[in-house]
Amino acid sequence: MFTKILVAYDGSELAKKALQMAIQFSKKNPNLQIDVIHVYQIPTIAIADGIYTPSAKQALQYYENAEKVLEEAKKIAEEQSVNINAVLKEGIFAKNIVDYADEAGCDVILIGSRGLSGLKEMFLGSVSHNVVQKANVPVLIVKLKI
Repeated sequence: MFTKILVAYDGSELAKKALQMAIQFSKKNPNLQIDVIHVYQIPTIAIADGIYTPSAKQALQYYENAEKVLEEAKKIAEEQSVNINAVLKEGIFAKNIVDYADEAGCDVILIGSRGLSGLKEMFLGSVSHNVVQKANVPVLIVKLKI
């Protein structure tokens, strides 16, 4: 059914569940390729007329933390004898996920839902919601059982 799955991974329980789901798909289809993307963002804060950006040391810490998150995904896959292609991107979360899926030729995106609903989601939005709206391929949103 699928030949290439993209898993959006942020280290959360829902992201782990999405990765586990992709791994289960791959066990049923050994030719399936799994790409795992972790997108991190170095915060920029606008205060009055100025913009605050972290120091180079702080930016490096964001990058190193992002690498650790992606290493965790690699370890989960390795423990189950599954090879993944791990990708690290910096920038806007949903845009990077959708752009990568297009560039890499992914058939489907697996992403965890952070569980926002109603008014909160309308104002705050969510990465999974934005991915669903902008993706050119099917998106499977993974939720925890209620």
